[in-house]
Amino acid sequence: QVELVESGGGSVQAGGSLRLSCTATRYTYSSYCMGWFRQAPGKEREAVATINMDGTTMYPDSVKGRFTISQDSAKKILYLQMASLNPEDTAMYYCAATAGGSGRCPLILFQYWGQGTQVTVSS
Repeated sequence: QVELVESGGGSVQAGGSLRLSCTATRYTYSSYCMGWFRQAPGKEREAVATINMDGTTMYPDSVKGRFTISQDSAKKILYLQMASLNPEDTAMYYCAATAGGSGRCPLILFQYWGQGTQVTVSS
């Protein structure tokens, strides 16, 4: 059973930075997409960054230039470096991964999810 475990969340003041990590266990797909999603209270879950086996990344405009997704494929660790954080970034952040695939990253293909890590940004 694939397991994704996030770490690195916490509280930070506006303008600060945080790095999230996600360790994947028993995730052996050679073709895949992995990503970070977030969900704030009363809002829908949204993707904030995705990366596939080729290293192709995608970001929504809301975080572009502030968030950077990266991966250590050998160690099966996914990272999200977040900078210039603002209160609107406050949410539960989830790591997710597809069950193989061609490297495409639509939400519907993400089968594996972590438990989430809370990020709180105060003004």
